Amino acid sequence: QVQLVESGGGLVQAGGSLRLSCSVSGGTFSRYTMAWFRQAPGKERDFVATVTWTDGSTYYSDSVKGRFTISRDSAKNMVYLQIHSLKPEDTSVYYCAATSEGIVVAPNLVRRAQVYNYWGQGTQVTVSS
Repeated sequence: QVQLVESGGGLVQAGGSLRLSCSVSGGTFSRYTMAWFRQAPGKERDFVATVTWTDGSTYYSDSVKGRFTISRDSAKNMVYLQIHSLKPEDTSVYYCAATSEGIVVAPNLVRRAQVYNYWGQGTQVTVSS
């Protein structure tokens, strides 16, 4: 059974930085495409970033490009989201997600939540102005 556990959220002032972590257990981590999504109160869950297992390609939403960096460490079964220049509108619960093992996701589909079968419980990020 695949389990994802996020950590690293917190309360940060605008302009600050955070690093979110996602620990993955179960299956073969090196064969999962991993992603981060976020959900603000009363809003839908939105795509943030993805890193593929095939060649390590990364994809970002336009709203975070240049400020967020997704990375993976296969030796530790970890995925990270480094966040810089935080804005109040980044306030959300951040979720880590994984595809089923060995699934190759077309670039035009990586932003769809339906592609990911495994989800963590989320970590809250609150940005004060």
